[in-house]
Amino acid sequence: MNRDVQAELGELLGPGRIRQPRGFEQAVARVVLEPAGLDEMGELMRVCERDRITIAPIGACRTLRHLRTHPVDAAISLNHLADVISHEPDDMTVAVGAGITLGALEAALGRHGQHLPVDPPLPEQTTVGAMLGAAQGGPLRLSAGSVRDFLIGVQFVGHGGSAVRGGGRVVKNVAGYDLMKVMIGSFGTLGIITEATFKVTPLPEVYAMALSYHANLNDAFEAGFQLHDALPLLHLEILSPGLRTPMARDGRYLLAAGMGGNRKDVDYQIDQIRRTLAGIAVAEGEEAQRFYSAVRDVELPAAAIRMQLSVMPREMPSCLNGLAVQFRAHAGSGVAQVAFEGGAEAAAQLRRAAAQARGHARVLALDPALRGAIAFFDQPAAGVMKLMARLKAAFDPAGIFNPGCFVGGL
Repeated sequence: MNRDVQAELGELLGPGRIRQPRGFEQAVARVVLEPAGLDEMGELMRVCERDRITIAPIGACRTLRHLRTHPVDAAISLNHLADVISHEPDDMTVAVGAGITLGALEAALGRHGQHLPVDPPLPEQTTVGAMLGAAQGGPLRLSAGSVRDFLIGVQFVGHGGSAVRGGGRVVKNVAGYDLMKVMIGSFGTLGIITEATFKVTPLPEVYAMALSYHANLNDAFEAGFQLHDALPLLHLEILSPGLRTPMARDGRYLLAAGMGGNRKDVDYQIDQIRRTLAGIAVAEGEEAQRFYSAVRDVELPAAAIRMQLSVMPREMPSCLNGLAVQFRAHAGSGVAQVAFEGGAEAAAQLRRAAAQARGHARVLALDPALRGAIAFFDQPAAGVMKLMARLKAAFDPAGIFNPGCFVGGL
């Protein structure tokens, strides 16, 4: 970006809203822009398209700093689009700016006994825009589903600086596209999400967590599948030895099963769990909430490769067996985050195991020495890739939106 263009952007945005990147932002962009509202965002996009300034929306940059191989010209921060726009407790819907963190959203909903049951790690650092752009989720995906199941409206600014809406709160739509499905998991490559509308659910009256410890991976998963078959659990997590949580025991696999509902429902589930598994421990109240946060936010150890595995739940043990990995598995959902040492062949081995199980694996983070040697996404079939390229060209003909950060280098 030359000085004249940067000066023009500075005049457009006003003082204090164009700055140098800080922390993780430095791996993502050369400069950070902070538009104050939708009109300013639209004008900014028109200037960027005209001058071919590459851009990427950012939250905390915890995901994007690993995806980008080199910085874009400008990052778009949504710090000024971080409000609860409307909350209708009786209708159980909420509309928010994409820059709001999930922690702030949950606090606002919690005052009315409601929540959005989509729970990626570190909610105080995760914005709604980042959650949608990276299709993030957490333990509650087992009982609640993914963010796709709760998003009922989306607004984004795209080609030409136009504000486009789909779903709830519709002002303008685009015929032929399900915009909510298109934008979820697009990693900012099609436009910048500025607003989202969700349906929300009541908070459970009582929450409890059952814990058990197992000597090997197969025993842990088998115990988990027994519970999953017997009860409608809120979540079912299995953590490998070595992951740091308040509940960890040296050398043991941890199974953590969440239960929720009214007092009678939870008492019944606890009784059934104790009948199903011997030696189970149960936490309730503040202790259970603290354990849940620990399971949701657990960090994988530093390793050369970190990937996310997605397969049918019953196939997960066979994919993980024989691999020297540390992992956190959403066992009932068939999703796991894994960390391991090695190079391109080690990543290929996990991908082969996932493919044999009719699933897939994508990279979350790599040692810098491995960048370029391992693709972040599986390569789709030629026909699928052609369709995705057409979609990218339709939504981003100038090629400015987070280029090179999606499947096949789109």
